[in-house]
Amino acid sequence: MKQYVSAAAIALVCMFSCSPGTQNQDPMNTNKIELLSPEGLHKNPAYSQVAVIEGNYRTIYIGGQNAVDKDGNIVGKGDIEAQARQVLQNLETAVQAGGGSFENIIKWNVYLVQGQSAEKALKVFQGPMSRMKKPPLITGVFVASLANPDFLLEMEAVAVVPIK
Repeated sequence: MKQYVSAAAIALVCMFSCSPGTQNQDPMNTNKIELLSPEGLHKNPAYSQVAVIEGNYRTIYIGGQNAVDKDGNIVGKGDIEAQARQVLQNLETAVQAGGGSFENIIKWNVYLVQGQSAEKALKVFQGPMSRMKKPPLITGVFVASLANPDFLLEMEAVAVVPIK
């Protein structure tokens, strides 16, 4: 039986401050990304509820990233924190290949194997998230297993980058 963790539960271990409103806006006001937590929905400083994008942007969809290095070796077997660091490194490499950065990520999906500590994994994610002007949308799910039994977590992301 699959268990699911709400974004609110993930957010409890992912605390940092942010302010409501626009994340990125160009001086000509032709491009706009808004990450919102509207009235009537739970407000939490660790994640936003809605993303609205207007203007000329490139969207980068990053497929599920596991704790595999560039040579295909699994990093951190049995260690959720080590795997989280490798997953973040892979996500950063992927978003940069598309011309973006962590700041451009608007949506993260996190898949954790049942029995793993969401708190330990998300503690690693606080570093890059704390540098973001606005927290992204986050979905967290506990799963029975991933593609390889040594994988403890997987993340995918969506980034939106202004076209210059």
